[in-house]
This record gives sequence, C-alpha cells and structure tokens, in this order.
Amino acid sequence: MKLDKDLIRDILLAVEASDHDPRGFMELEIEGRTRAELSYHVKILDDAGFLEAEDLSTLGPDGFEWQPQALTYRGHEFLETVRDSAVWQATKQGAEKAGTASVALIWEIGKAVAKNMISDRLGITIGE
Repeated sequence: MKLDKDLIRDILLAVEASDHDPRGFMELEIEGRTRAELSYHVKILDDAGFLEAEDLSTLGPDGFEWQPQALTYRGHEFLETVRDSAVWQATKQGAEKAGTASVALIWEIGKAVAKNMISDRLGITIGE
C-alpha cells in the first residue's frame, strides 16, 4: 500500500481531537477511507514513533487491524509542525518534488518550510 501523506496528517489530527481514554484504543473512522488504509497508516505512525497504537489483528475482520491509543510527544511535534495548512501544502509539494514520501522526510521538509515561513512573517532566522 502506498503511503498517503494526507491520511497521516488526518489520523494525527483525529487522535489529537479525540477525548477517548489513552489507556485503551480508539475506533478510528475517517470518511472515505477503508479500515485497511487506516490500519496500515496507524501501524506506520506507530513504527515511526508518532503514535502509540495497538495491533488488534486477531480481532479484525480481515486479519489486519491497528487502532491508535495516543499521540506521542514526537507525534505532537510533527502535528504542530504541519498543522498550518500553508505549511502542509508546501511540505507536500516539497515531498513530491523530492520524489519521496517517508514520514521522516516529510517531517524534515515540514520543519524547513515552517522555519522559512516564520522567518518571512517575523523577520527572524531560526536555526541554521
């Protein structure tokens, strides 16, 4: 399955907005997305350290079921980096131009875009 950049962001936003108990797992539903797509991307976000998630594959109807529990600190950082829609659009465009879509690279591009936008808006330079 291909990594979907928008779905990664949508999942993180949904988990952040949820008021479920993080000791359990949340039933994630995103309109227009299949359970397989959601499970795959939740697993990827867990692997990348952005989510704490639970492998419930023995309970899933298709034998593959991952559900999120909570954002990690790293997940919060990533989401804060790409929350602004202008930053997100520029990040996606940068990833497409680079010809890659790894979660780590998307985050690095997002940080660079955010730093440039902050520099432009505030007239200050952040980092090197």
